[in-house]
Amino acid sequence: MYKTKVSAQEIAKGALAGLIGGVAGSLTMELFQAGLKKASGQQEQGEGEPATIQVAQKVSETVRDKALTENEKNPAGEMVHYAFGAGAGALYGVAAAALPKASAGFGLLFGAVLWLLADEIGVPTAGLSKPPGEVPVREHASAFAAHLVYGSTADAVRRCVLKVLD
Repeated sequence: MYKTKVSAQEIAKGALAGLIGGVAGSLTMELFQAGLKKASGQQEQGEGEPATIQVAQKVSETVRDKALTENEKNPAGEMVHYAFGAGAGALYGVAAAALPKASAGFGLLFGAVLWLLADEIGVPTAGLSKPPGEVPVREHASAFAAHLVYGSTADAVRRCVLKVLD
């Protein structure tokens, strides 16, 4: 159900709470993915740079007019990962403030939709990864699970921050 009138203050609180939740979700997602890799004995694959590093490289070339050094790539990629997670969380916080049903499923639906739109559609469409049909099912499943972890963490933290702000 739509709220008939949502104040600018409610929207701002939702955005802030979602942003903080998105950062926390990004951290939890990263830790979850590292744990999965370690548990499965999976090694880093040398099939090109992660999408986050590719985006950071493009930003560096555009803004600084120079490529990232090897030492700059991982920190810059991390910045892209957290910035994207924070932005997605902020949008989720605004959506939940305006339409409380957007937070149904305690962030799991949010995580699943983000996985679909970003990992399965956006990143391949932007040429930052292989097309989904060329990626092993195991990688799709682990990315999906990681996004569920992101979404549920982002939602839990968002709800806690809102309680503090009230």
